[in-house]
Amino acid sequence: QVQLVESGGGVVQPGGSLRLSCAADVVIFSLYVVGWYRQAAGKERELVATTTDGGGTNYGDSVKGRFTISRDHQKKTVYLQMNSLNVEDTAVYYCYAMHIRAGEYHWGQGTQVTVSS
Repeated sequence: QVQLVESGGGVVQPGGSLRLSCAADVVIFSLYVVGWYRQAAGKERELVATTTDGGGTNYGDSVKGRFTISRDHQKKTVYLQMNSLNVEDTAVYYCYAMHIRAGEYHWGQGTQVTVSS
């Protein structure tokens, strides 16, 4: 069973920044597409950003230009740098990993991000 351990959530004022981290307990990190989804109260889970081992990235429309995803192969960790946060970014952020061959996907336990003045 793949374990994804998130950290870095918290409370921030509008316009502020946070960085989320997700450490993946996997054997071969390069075989996974990794990234982040989020779910606000009363809404469906939505894509934030994903990245492949080759450096390809995919961002949700609402975060383009503000959030940056990156991955560290040696640490088996994916990061989400979130800048210019606004109240609409308030949600539980879930780390995601999908095996590119098996198609299996896994979720972290989620970390709360609250943007509030």
